[in-house]
Amino acid sequence: MADRWSSGISLGRSLAGPMQAVGALFSMSLDAIRFTFRRPFQGREFLEQCWFITRVSMAPTLLVAIPFTVLVSFTLNILLRELGAADLSGAGAAFGAVTQIGPMVTVLIVAGAGATAMCADLGSRTIREEIDAMEVLGINPVQRLVTPRILASGLVALLLNSLVVIIGILGGYTFSVFIQDVNPGAFAAGITLLTGVPEVIISCVKAALFGLIAGLVACYRGLTITGGGAKAVGNAVNETVVYAFMALFVINVVVTAIGIRMTAH
Repeated sequence: MADRWSSGISLGRSLAGPMQAVGALFSMSLDAIRFTFRRPFQGREFLEQCWFITRVSMAPTLLVAIPFTVLVSFTLNILLRELGAADLSGAGAAFGAVTQIGPMVTVLIVAGAGATAMCADLGSRTIREEIDAMEVLGINPVQRLVTPRILASGLVALLLNSLVVIIGILGGYTFSVFIQDVNPGAFAAGITLLTGVPEVIISCVKAALFGLIAGLVACYRGLTITGGGAKAVGNAVNETVVYAFMALFVINVVVTAIGIRMTAH
């Protein structure tokens, strides 16, 4: 391949060092972003990947979000009740769901389910030499496969974050009002006390970034498998989870700090 990231990929494949691999990842990321604005855009592949990631992520999202939000609401309400501020449970539930629970559950699901599925798919194509065949035919794998996947991952992560936030607020309301006897009017009135449009925007930005980066890591590891058959694909999937978690948690801290700085009153 004549692209700028091909030399970095070959260095990564030869295990020349972690810095070369990081450089190759950044180079591939830049090319993937560049192909987003270049025709022809692979619209059908984008829609198929959106459905694919949604299919593998929806059930885990529900299974993780419901108990996670209930646990946070339960713990928070106990603290507020001890402080004599049970009526503020709505403010705490909304703030926690929007700023942390939604993005954190998105990290777990996108990296643990969506990214691994993408890595396994591309890894299987790589060991079957389909990627090499595409290059021989003059088809750019980044434009054809990587760009639609990372965009689909970002969009699905954004939608999953919105779903988790809704579940978090509704779950906090149900648990607080019906289990811990919090006044429903006070709960509803407190939802917008600490959470406004800036917090929602920051939450959406974090979720979209999580999806994009998890997709990039998955695509990079899937395309850089060097033989070994199914075992190599399994190793790449495991590495995708670890690398994606590391990157996403760091980004979560950085974006959260920037967001707090920007929204400070």
